[in-house]
Amino acid sequence: MPEGRPAAAVIPRATYRVQLHAGFGFAEALALVPYWSALGISHLYCSPLLRARPGSQHGYDVVEHRQLNPELGTREDFDRLVAALHAEGMGLVVDIVPNHMGVLGGDNAWWLDVLENGPASAYAEHFDIDWAAADRALAGKVLLPILGDQYGVVLERGELQLAFDAGRGYFTIDYHEHRLPLDPAGYGALLRRVLREGGLGAGLAPAVEALATAFDGLPPRDTTDPAARHRRQRAKTVLKARLAGLAREAPALTEALQALARRLNGRVGRPASFDPLHALIDAQPYRLAHWRVAGDEINYRRFFDVNELAALRMERPEVFEATHALVLELAAAGAIDGLRIDHPDGLADPAAYFERLQRRYAEPARLSPSPRAEAGGERPALPLYVVVEKIVAAHEQLPREWAVHGTTGYRFANVVNALLVDAGAKARLDRTWRLFVREEAEDFDTLAWHCRVLVMEGALSGELTVLATALLRLARADRRTRDFTLNSLRQALAEVVAAFPVYRTYVGSDVDAAPSVQDRRFIDWAVGLARRRHVVADASIFDFIRRVLLARHGGAAGMPSGRVAACRAFAQRLQQYTAPVAAKGIEDTALYRHHRLVSLNDVGGDPEMFGFSVPAFHGASRDRDLNWPHTMLATSTHDAKRSEDLRARLDVISEMPAAWRLATRRWSRLNRRLRRTVDGEPAPTRSDEYLLYQLLVGSLPAGALDEAGLAAWAQRVEASMLKAARESKRITSWMRPHEAYEAALTAFVRALLGRLAPNPFLDDLRANAEVLAWFGALNGLTVALLRCLSPGVPDLYQGHELIELSMADPDNRRAVDFERRRRVLAELQGIAARPERAAALRELLRHATDGRAKFWVTWRALDLKRRHEVMLRRARYVPLEVHGERAAHVVAFARCTNNAWLVVVATRLAATLHGHAGELPRAEHWGDTAIVWPAEARRPASLADHIGGGRFGTTGRTLAVADVLQEWPVAALFGTLPVVDDERTEESFESAGAGSVAHAAAGPAAGRPGDDTVRG
Repeated sequence: MPEGRPAAAVIPRATYRVQLHAGFGFAEALALVPYWSALGISHLYCSPLLRARPGSQHGYDVVEHRQLNPELGTREDFDRLVAALHAEGMGLVVDIVPNHMGVLGGDNAWWLDVLENGPASAYAEHFDIDWAAADRALAGKVLLPILGDQYGVVLERGELQLAFDAGRGYFTIDYHEHRLPLDPAGYGALLRRVLREGGLGAGLAPAVEALATAFDGLPPRDTTDPAARHRRQRAKTVLKARLAGLAREAPALTEALQALARRLNGRVGRPASFDPLHALIDAQPYRLAHWRVAGDEINYRRFFDVNELAALRMERPEVFEATHALVLELAAAGAIDGLRIDHPDGLADPAAYFERLQRRYAEPARLSPSPRAEAGGERPALPLYVVVEKIVAAHEQLPREWAVHGTTGYRFANVVNALLVDAGAKARLDRTWRLFVREEAEDFDTLAWHCRVLVMEGALSGELTVLATALLRLARADRRTRDFTLNSLRQALAEVVAAFPVYRTYVGSDVDAAPSVQDRRFIDWAVGLARRRHVVADASIFDFIRRVLLARHGGAAGMPSGRVAACRAFAQRLQQYTAPVAAKGIEDTALYRHHRLVSLNDVGGDPEMFGFSVPAFHGASRDRDLNWPHTMLATSTHDAKRSEDLRARLDVISEMPAAWRLATRRWSRLNRRLRRTVDGEPAPTRSDEYLLYQLLVGSLPAGALDEAGLAAWAQRVEASMLKAARESKRITSWMRPHEAYEAALTAFVRALLGRLAPNPFLDDLRANAEVLAWFGALNGLTVALLRCLSPGVPDLYQGHELIELSMADPDNRRAVDFERRRRVLAELQGIAARPERAAALRELLRHATDGRAKFWVTWRALDLKRRHEVMLRRARYVPLEVHGERAAHVVAFARCTNNAWLVVVATRLAATLHGHAGELPRAEHWGDTAIVWPAEARRPASLADHIGGGRFGTTGRTLAVADVLQEWPVAALFGTLPVVDDERTEESFESAGAGSVAHAAAGPAAGRPGDDTVRG
């Protein structure tokens, strides 16, 4: 085992997510390590580190898995960053992208090899390409939707050019930045054409003829024989090197080949002159096409509908090895402590992937890999910390058999946010929204179904046709189903996919393994709902689809094993399709159309989950504590449509629906004259205008606003509104921008925010936003405390220790002012060091909208978690009852062991608690509200508040909320119990985890199944 490498996973105490790119790489991160350590972070959590497309701002378009991204720095820079983290007792968690790679840009060697060699490429089966497409024009070819116009138009405009690179002995078809290779088997014909045209000289001709003959002899590109593939791969490399050498030695050959290319490139205005070039292009292992063709005819699986991201077949061992070798080498060496797996729903068999990942990590680290957990059984300890970027619906459970520690926190973000929404206001806000947007309003469930159908009819239509064709082959193989037509199967399949209640199911490839109870339930749910919606179809077609998706375990006993395997293969492909349909249909369409309260419209969110009760919050927390104690707790992410602070502001609207109704009516009347008419309809639409008012009150910067600040904010709002309008796909879209509508929309925003004064609308907006900003800031304190001290691993998105009012990317990836954050931390450390700090803390609260109060809560909570890390890992979650007239405004729980208690108390719905912006609730507002100790629970003699600094006795059965929250709207109370029997003290718990802070090796903590090594 490498020295210092733990025998079990290093579990982060708290992570800090940063987006790396050319402007913020390893060196910039290195400079911030002391700051993050002082903040209380245990692990830096980075976006992908591997080589991506040049200029990538996110790193998800990886083009080379065996190299760190040179734009982030050198390997030495990376090593220095890791060393600095370890010196502070910290570690590194890294985002990886197993589902797809960046293609089409000419910088992915695997993809270029596929374009050059077709099915004979060494990487032909690395990508998920349908080489046997039903369309004969694509048989043995890959569709390249890169053209800006119809192929023939582009060709005859002279934009496609044959070129010869003498230095590499390489022919390409060039189109703007694209350099597309030619099949080397066709080089011989080009060389012979040069020979026929003369001019090379007698001494050079034999060598050129011999080279042409050798190129002719390459194994064909449609071969699937491994030996022939290998011969082709080796020979074409040698032959191109010989051609390059010959061109170097004989400049006449270079000149002749380049002159040939110019002649073949045709002359604009003479269509027939392009015939030879067309024939050459048509003979390649790819088909060039207009980018709009992709939705209908694409024959490689993509990341959602992004043509530039081609999916990988990660289920193939050689693909896994090629893409994971460097990352796992770094993990085994101790440079990386954990992995975040991007988009696991794109994988054919996520469970098998996670098991392989854990086992493959354990091998070089010489650890004992843990077996896959059994459904419903105890989950074993895992050697590597792994979390997955997965949306889990409210009615869905993350599969317990997955060899992971949890998710990246979308569910937690939506639960905590909904806790701050007044559920009782749903009907009133619904009425306000419907009266404002009129006929544009739709029920969300109906809207989600409609948007899934829209996506399947548009961007993902081609994939549906491929699936329907595969389903037709299965139907034709059985005489009882052979009469189903392609059209009827396609329609029925679309209905089933549109009705799926989750992103996907996880039926594996093992023909002997039954689908899980959860998967069977979701399949039955989707098929049943589709059957009811599609009443004109033959009902038996849905029975057939159900049998295929469940194979022999769906009532088809006696099904031949070969047919079971075929059904399983189809089910897996369908599962890889339902996820992008849900993502594009719901996340990227429906959530941009339904604007009743957009703080609920975020990744993994459901606008119908209007509010979350305190008992429901406790239920979710207890479930997490028991089943996924090391899952991430995120409240903002790089994928979020709105930051946690913007959402916290908008949540306050639910507490004052009457004021909101009056404000939006007033603003609409005030701005009526600024609307335009486009295609006979008002622009912007009523729905876009309603969204705009929410974004404005949510993102208005706190404090004074000058002309420069107004202009910068207006530009951000304009970009966010334009993105929202395109994502909604109602009038404009990314594929078909409606220029007139977009011009009207941006003009409307500019007119509203064009100047500071005189501007009656902006004055009114600021007056209303000030109220929302104050109570939103109080909400932010609750969010920060619950994220840091609930069961799980708290994750801070870059910069969000202060208030960040960000909208969807790229707005939420703006540069972070870390220098300001360092100054604020130093100020807060100074306050904490004072013997008497009550006045300073009151001052922080008085200016809560500047973010320092949120920073204080975050820092103090993380400090508490660091001080009592081992106790909190062992602690059980205990909901605390709250009695009294204002009980609904308090969430309280304990994390306790037999000798220590942490009591967390937070305020919710503060606006309806007292309604005075700028003031905290007073004792008379809380009245008789009190926290009740659990019956017969041993408790500390006193509790010290790590946030507000107070100390409270616990001699009675209750704690008065008016006392606990007298100075601050949140509290984190800690106390130890006297030792009884042979129970260990809190201090002995801490010493049990002592050792190297960088790589302390320890076994699983006692008393908690699945607890792994603590990094301190």
